[in-house]
Amino acid sequence: MSDAESIRPMTPAAAKILVFDSGLGGLTVFTEVAKLRSHAALFYCADDAGFPYGPLSDEALVARVMEVMEKRVAELAPDLVVVACNTAATLALPHLRARWPQIPFVGTVPAIKPAAEHSRSRLISVLATPGTVARDYTRGLIASFAGDCEVTLVGSPRLARLAEDFMRGAAVFEEAIAREIAPCFVTRDDARTDVVVLACTHYPLLLDYFRRLSPWPVEWIDPAPAIARQADRLLAERFGPDREAEAPKPRAIFTSGARPEPALAAALTRMGFSPA
Repeated sequence: MSDAESIRPMTPAAAKILVFDSGLGGLTVFTEVAKLRSHAALFYCADDAGFPYGPLSDEALVARVMEVMEKRVAELAPDLVVVACNTAATLALPHLRARWPQIPFVGTVPAIKPAAEHSRSRLISVLATPGTVARDYTRGLIASFAGDCEVTLVGSPRLARLAEDFMRGAAVFEEAIAREIAPCFVTRDDARTDVVVLACTHYPLLLDYFRRLSPWPVEWIDPAPAIARQADRLLAERFGPDREAEAPKPRAIFTSGARPEPALAAALTRMGFSPA
């Protein structure tokens, strides 16, 4: 080894980021995180063995998230975790932060504040899972940030599953999607809904369908960019700005252990993941 080689500075280790969701919806957040932290070591964990979380009681859901996270933290030792699931974030974040105080956890909540800021008609809809619609947390956000708006809460029992089917290459029927989003569109005299909050990270996977099937144009608010910016801010405090580092290709983890269907495998490859 030459003297020049012996004093060559070491390439800094890549920050390790884990994005977690009950299924495939968190891929919408993962994509935005990857844009801001392209040199990080990125991991995506889909708890497909536990999907969907909606039917679980609050206690069972928290227990499930903690069980999955115990394994992932032990295996990956992430520097930051993004909980890319409204249901899991609103219930489990306090428990996760108490269990691993050394790890920043970034959650996702319904983007009601920006919806109120963007709406001109003051008619807003929140498209979510039934569990998110029913939670006091969601109603608290409305009271805090959208008090002068009429907010329609739409709890869809099928859209998350339809988004999963779409990503896995199964047939998705437009009529079914149209039925799920129809209650979002409200008219009051000469005013009508002009902003719809996508309060489940699965829903942006179907955004092209939503736009095509809407009875009139609205602004669809996808929370993923804001979640990614928060993750980037927290990482910048610890590691500085994103910088070139040796990092492997992103890795996708499925708690069921099942291999992705061909359509999903192709989509993951396009996102830069290592082959399954």
